[in-house]
Formats: sequence, structure tokens, C-alpha cells
Amino acid sequence: MLSARTIVFDVNETLLDMSALDPLFADAFGDKGVRRTWFAQTLQNAMAATIAGTYQDFSTMAAAALEMTGRKRGRAIDAERTRRILRGMSALPPHGDVVAGLEALRAAGFRLAVLTNGEEALAEAQLRHARIRDFFELVLSADSVRRFKPAPEIYAMAAERLRSAPSELLLVAAHDWDVAGAMRAGFEGAFVARHGTSLNPLEVRPTIVAPDINGVVEAIVGNATAVS
Repeated sequence: MLSARTIVFDVNETLLDMSALDPLFADAFGDKGVRRTWFAQTLQNAMAATIAGTYQDFSTMAAAALEMTGRKRGRAIDAERTRRILRGMSALPPHGDVVAGLEALRAAGFRLAVLTNGEEALAEAQLRHARIRDFFELVLSADSVRRFKPAPEIYAMAAERLRSAPSELLLVAAHDWDVAGAMRAGFEGAFVARHGTSLNPLEVRPTIVAPDINGVVEAIVGNATAVS
């Protein structure tokens, strides 16, 4: 049974639709599908840095991953194309299920926040461009602790900033490793299985698993109604 009254969202791929970058990758690589490879490389670099105890902000990680992806594919990605892709990260649209889901959670009386590996300034720009910033009480960033998710320090920081016990928080993410990291830190977790993604069978099962935000919100609000 859910006990969380504060819902914390991941940003990229969970709230925001990164397929908007596909035309930029088609231009740079001749293949829009490289966007997924690049973002996976960005996440890998971020996790490796956290394990190694080093830190560069997420945009720097993304630029390095773009250079690496270009080298692997025999493409030299020029500075202008790099700028366009990184600038595009600030102009992503929300997924089609996001606004209605946030409205339903707010109407049901939940506190809402975001917790992102991106810099705070980037996340603020993203949420404002997507016209969803006003839903969120706080924008929380890995920059605060110089460690990327799923390191425990970032979830502990979120609980502290929200002045809540971890058990009072539920993280919603389209990345199973993010949900697992939050749950190991004491949060409840909701996995959004966008694009048919699946869970790691070696990790703890999330509190909620749904194909989209609508399903997550229905489970949250339905539970709150049943409890009340």
C-alpha cells in the first residue's frame, strides 16, 4: 500500500520526449536512431564517473558522449551540430500523457518535485519550455551533491530538501535503475515502461509498474482514494 504523499519525477524520457532530437541526429549521423545510442552512452559515462568519484555536469557528459558516438561511427561531429543537439535538450516537448497526469496529481493534493541528473538551470529551462514548471514545488539536481543517480546521495538530498522521510516519497522514472536506486534509498518507486522497456529481474520490483504516466497516476490516486 502506498504511503507517499510527495511524487518526485525524473525528467528526460520520463516527462520529456527526447524523440524531438531525432531530426538533429538524422542530420549529424544520417540515422535518427543514433539518438538512443548517444543517450545510453551519456548515462554510462555519468554512472562511471560517479563510481570513480569524479564529476562533470550532465551537459559536459552529453557532449563527450556525442564525440565518442561520432568516433565509433566514423563521423566527426562539428561544433555547430553539437551546439544544436545540446540546445535541443532545452526545448523538448512533454510526452502526451504528462500534463493530464500532473493535473490529476495536483488536484488530488500531492506535492510534486523533479529530481534530475541534469543541471538545475537546464532542468528549469526544460520544464519552462514544456510549460509544466508550475506543477513542481522544487527542481532538484545532481549538481547539488556532484553525484549522479542512482547514487544514494542524490536521493538523500531530495528527501532532505523536501523535508520528508524517504518512505514519504515516490520516484517516477522511465529508467529501472533510477527507480531501483530510489527504492534502495527508502523511497517507493513507479516504473514507466515507455517504448516497451523492461525491468532488471535482479532488482527489487517497483511499487507501481505501468506503460505510461496515466497508469502510474491511476494507481497513485486510486490508492489514495481507497486509503481515505
